[in-house]
Parts: sequence; C-alpha cells; structure tokens
Amino acid sequence: MDDLIRILGYPFLACLVLMSIHCYLGLHIVTRGVIFVDLSLAQMAALGSSLALLLGYEIGDTQAYLGGLIFTFVGATLFALSRMRKEKIPQEAIIGIVYAVASAATILILSQSPHGTEHIKAMLDGGLLYVDGYGVLKILIVYIVIGIFHYLFRRQFMLISTNPAEALARGMKIRLWDFLFYITFGFVVTTAVQIVGVLLVFSYLIIPAVCAMFFTDRIIPRLIIGWGIGILASALGLLISYYGSSDGLPSGSSIVVSFGAVFIVAVLLRLLIKRRVITDTD
Repeated sequence: MDDLIRILGYPFLACLVLMSIHCYLGLHIVTRGVIFVDLSLAQMAALGSSLALLLGYEIGDTQAYLGGLIFTFVGATLFALSRMRKEKIPQEAIIGIVYAVASAATILILSQSPHGTEHIKAMLDGGLLYVDGYGVLKILIVYIVIGIFHYLFRRQFMLISTNPAEALARGMKIRLWDFLFYITFGFVVTTAVQIVGVLLVFSYLIIPAVCAMFFTDRIIPRLIIGWGIGILASALGLLISYYGSSDGLPSGSSIVVSFGAVFIVAVLLRLLIKRRVITDTD
C-alpha cells in the first residue's frame, strides 16, 4: 500500500486538478458542438513543444511550454475568427484541418529527432506517472487563475456557448468573447498536454461532460456528475496501470480506456432509465 501511494499519489492529485476545470470547459465545448477543438488545440500545443525540442530544448523546459502556448494561441485566434453567424463552412471543418496539419507537422519535426518515435508516443500518452509535487502545483496555479477568470465572466461565456443569437442581441462582441474563451482554453490545454498527453486531455474534456449531459440539463448537477466520473475513471485507470503487468501499463492510455468503459456504462444506464420512463408512462 505504501508503494501504491508513493507511486500513484501525485499522479492521482494531478488527475483531480485536471478534472476540476476540464469538465467545466468540456460542457462548453460539447454545447458549442465543436467537439474536436480541444484535440486540435492540444495538437497545436504538441507542435509548439516539438519545435522547441528540435531547437535543442527538453519537453519539460519553459521554452517548450512557451512554444506550445504560442502555437495554441494561433489556433485559438483562428477558431475565434472562423465563427460566423451564417456559416457556409462548418467550424468543425476548420478545426479538423488545423488538427490534420498540426499532426503532420509534428510528425515531420519529430522525424528529425533521434528519439522521434519515443517523443511521438510521449505526446500522445504523456508521462503522468512521472509527475511530482512541483508539476501538480504548476497545474494548480494555472487552473486557479483560469477558473477565477471564468467564474467572474461565467454568464458571458455561458451565453455565447448556449445562445449566441441572444448574446448578439444584447450587444456582446461574439468574436472577442470567443477569443477570450479559446485563449484561456489554450492555457489549460497546453499545461495539460505536457503532463498527460493529447489523448487524455481530450478524454478529460469530453467524456465526463457527455456522460453528465445524459442525465441532467442543469450546469451544477452536470459538473458534480462529471467530476464523479472523472474521479472514478482516474482511479480505475491508475490501478490498471499499476497492476496491469509486471512492468506496468501506460498510465494515460489506461485512464482513457477506463473512461471508455465508464462511458459505455453511462450509455447503458441512460437507455435503462429512458426505457423505464417510457414503460411507466405507458
């Protein structure tokens, strides 16, 4: 038990910090219908970090973090500008293009590195088991700042996500608020990608939010359900990673698979509840 706590203690704390704001932002993303924007921005962050790696820096260096932020801000600006009132081209198409180009560019850059294959794997799966107290504190500080900002302007952010037409009627500058949303979202994604990788960032943002939306339309209950799902999947995934084999299993992938299992259970539970409601009505 002591070894379990020593090895998984900080990684689990990191998961709790990630989940705290990712579930909230995920509700915005799913409501907006731009499901893959987080994956696209995460890949932009990975591209910036990869470029810093090619220039001689390490993935955990400040230069790599700043490189990820710069590229994420470019993506955030593009997504804010691409949102139109009358869209001839769905914004999801722009998001997909950015993701594909960023992924290809990352592969090209890392192909010039002697350990390119290992770095690509690290970008996808992260290094959650190697996170320490400093890493958790770094994430916590960034997330507290972003969380306070979103709390102060929660009504504006929620309105442009749920009812952009009403926001426009009230005289709100949609593109400005979109830009602020994606910039703060970029900080969250860039910070998380360095710790847990692209796949787990996507999972924390989308799966708890989607599962919560199966069962309630209210924001606070959605957050509570999402947080509960995140805690369950994180704990289950880390235990699978620890006990999965003699050498251990990749922690990020283990948590993603656990999220998948929890998602299946949520879908089945939702169908069961819906069927019972229909039966009671009849």
